[in-house]
Amino acid sequence: MAYSQLSPALPSPSHPMAKTGYGKRPAGDEHPHADADFAHLSPRDREIAVFVEHLEEGHAMGYKAIAAAHPVYGQQAVRSSLGRITLAGHLRWIKEHITVDDDSMRWVTRTYWSRTRRSTEWWEDFARERHGKDVTEHHVPGLARVEDAKERAPEAEQLEPEESAAEQPSVAYLTLAELRAADSRMPLSDGDCRSLEPLAAEWLSLGATPHDITRALTGGLPSTVDNPGGFARQRLESKMPPKKAKIRQKAARRARVSRVIMACGLCDADERTTEIVSGLCRECIELIEAEGPAYGAVPDTFLPGPRAGAGLPGADEVIDVTDRVDALRRAAGLR
Repeated sequence: MAYSQLSPALPSPSHPMAKTGYGKRPAGDEHPHADADFAHLSPRDREIAVFVEHLEEGHAMGYKAIAAAHPVYGQQAVRSSLGRITLAGHLRWIKEHITVDDDSMRWVTRTYWSRTRRSTEWWEDFARERHGKDVTEHHVPGLARVEDAKERAPEAEQLEPEESAAEQPSVAYLTLAELRAADSRMPLSDGDCRSLEPLAAEWLSLGATPHDITRALTGGLPSTVDNPGGFARQRLESKMPPKKAKIRQKAARRARVSRVIMACGLCDADERTTEIVSGLCRECIELIEAEGPAYGAVPDTFLPGPRAGAGLPGADEVIDVTDRVDALRRAAGLR
């Protein structure tokens, strides 16, 4: 990603993944990468924002997981920075009430990230648009067309020969074709999709899902992709699931979002019990405001300087307290 001043710490390939369906989820419709993306944030918050931006879809987004991977900031610092990043318009936690075909229901909390700064109104519209969305596990937008074609078998007899159900695009082809919607840097042509279809089909035969393929081909992309087809082929070949990973997939029940509410990203309270303002509850906002500004580096006034009595013999000598204590313990026979 094209940032001239990157955070000193970036996610490692071993950064933990969240449970399937959770973790980082892109809000979509992003502007191109630019140094100004997080210029409005304080130095510390900017470093955390760049760290989060480099996480792949599905990576754990909790402040504890980020703090465990970040060599500079601890849990409280990361938690506060995520709060300010949320208030700035880059992050939202949305609780979605899921209704499944078997009439079972559950609440899930989704974490949505936007590199592009968004207004409160934009996020409210985004949340409203989640209502009624198909969230069947591993569902990829557009693949419903294949399922619908199978469900409408009687109508297939009325189609012209060139439009017969037998000639409907495969799941592998549609997964590749939908990459453009998942990330605008991966617009595969019809020729690319047909050429890469056997590789994608092999992934599916080894137990991978359309979601797995999409994530493998869009996660951690460079700022520009000059040859999307060649890039996709390289990833499909190099990241091919091992044969031992082949598992028997159960047919997923259709699930849809039947209700959507905003949640506080720091304490998990939601609109059912409290007022959510710009992604946080008022109590958490007050705690962040009480902390004051966040600094990315230690101010000069906190750095070691001359001791009192400058000019006297030994006054300019800086004593390392840890080394001094160790020396005293050794002298006393305690080590």
